[in-house]
Amino acid sequence: MIENEEFIQNEAGVRLDAALFSRYPTSSRAFCREACAEGAVLVDGARAIKGLKLRGGETIRVVSLAETCDNRVRPDRSVRVSKIFEDEALLAFDKPAGMPVQPLSRKETGTLMNGVVARYPACAELGDQPLMAGAVHRIDADTSGLVLVARTAAAFENLRAQFAGQTVKKTYLALVEGAVAVGGTLENNLVHDPTLPFCRMIDVSRARQRVKSAPLPAVTQFKPIALTRCGNEERTLLEVTIYTGVTHQIRAQLALAGLHIVNDRLYGGFAVEGQTGHCLHALAAAFNHPLSGEPTELRTRYPAWAAFAS
Repeated sequence: MIENEEFIQNEAGVRLDAALFSRYPTSSRAFCREACAEGAVLVDGARAIKGLKLRGGETIRVVSLAETCDNRVRPDRSVRVSKIFEDEALLAFDKPAGMPVQPLSRKETGTLMNGVVARYPACAELGDQPLMAGAVHRIDADTSGLVLVARTAAAFENLRAQFAGQTVKKTYLALVEGAVAVGGTLENNLVHDPTLPFCRMIDVSRARQRVKSAPLPAVTQFKPIALTRCGNEERTLLEVTIYTGVTHQIRAQLALAGLHIVNDRLYGGFAVEGQTGHCLHALAAAFNHPLSGEPTELRTRYPAWAAFAS
């Protein structure tokens, strides 16, 4: 962290945030903009916006400016974590619905990885994405279930390679609206819907505007394992298997097939009053252990909404 420093910017016509990054290359452009927005950078004693064009000769005072080495997950002991496995290479947690896996900024707390780092500080230094802190994959905030976290650099590289190679078998439970009699395999080329400002995946063939990004192939297998009823509504519990890991893959592909996950309003499911998250749960993962190479499967418990089938 750079604190309480001053310098004179002699060059004219330079934006304030660019001048900061040029002076402090151990920071980042994003951190320079953040510091300006927070009033932590003063120009001739006054707050200034990040895009201010400097005349030259101004005195710039840096009250505080984060460096890239500060971009780490902040420990948050108040986050309760449900650990289901631990050895010298690997941790596994059962994440509740409504909790993000990782923070989006170094100042954010309340996520699973904030709680993990509070208990396993070494994880904060692992991986190629500092705010993942050793987590080798993600699940959506409103999806519950299994999250794997590496404890060493070697374990991280090994597990990430398995995920990238699509050799990790991931099993989910999805409670969908209606009665489903038979299973099947869904194959789609998914893209972000270009008409929306937020993330929602669609099949590229259904895009109404030109899509700039490359479509992502996704394959999802499902089979019905139990049927239940809520009032006058029938619901089917599906066991879902994927090897790919496209954003919102299961939610989007089931919806494209007319199988809407209960309470997944983003993808067409009916809202359920008082329920946190949608009825999708990461149940298990099968992979080769990063140390022994032995086939390993880790499983969580069924969530409350699927207890009728456990």
